[in-house]
Amino acid sequence: MDDAAEPLRIRPMVLADCDRVSEIRVLGWQFAYRGLMPQAFLDALSAKDDAERRRARLAQGDGSVVNLVAERGEEIVGWAALGPYRDGEVRTGEAELYAIYLDPRHLNTGVGRPLMQEALRRCAALGHDRVYLWVVRGNARARRFYERAGFRADGAEEPYEVDGVLVPEIRYVRELTR
Repeated sequence: MDDAAEPLRIRPMVLADCDRVSEIRVLGWQFAYRGLMPQAFLDALSAKDDAERRRARLAQGDGSVVNLVAERGEEIVGWAALGPYRDGEVRTGEAELYAIYLDPRHLNTGVGRPLMQEALRRCAALGHDRVYLWVVRGNARARRFYERAGFRADGAEEPYEVDGVLVPEIRYVRELTR
């Protein structure tokens, strides 16, 4: 299939999308974090288990988290989630991009940029002045993508524990215009 021939559509995620979104998330983790997180952890990720958790969160959500999917034709090829910035477990008045993943087969096909633009548009429409995200320090591909989207590292770093291994994350921020 020629990806350019199919128009891209970005829409809110619905319960029926959870299996595919979880597959994309697991494939995304296995692709992006190879060599950055324990391989046994990555190999053990289960799209089925993730989908069950995702369905429960979506069904019980209070509407503060926005999940978007990117579709080409009838296939979901990307997913993004955003909501209030979390300072620990405390939500603040700022926004956070919790996740943005593409099916690795659809990298560099014109999906990531419009999905990011729609996520940022939604953050601004919700009244936020800035949006934060956390990225694994060694994930050079993602860091380049975020920097091209106008994000900059703000100096905050925290380790994220994965199977007993500390994985350093860097916080990025971008100012929004409404």
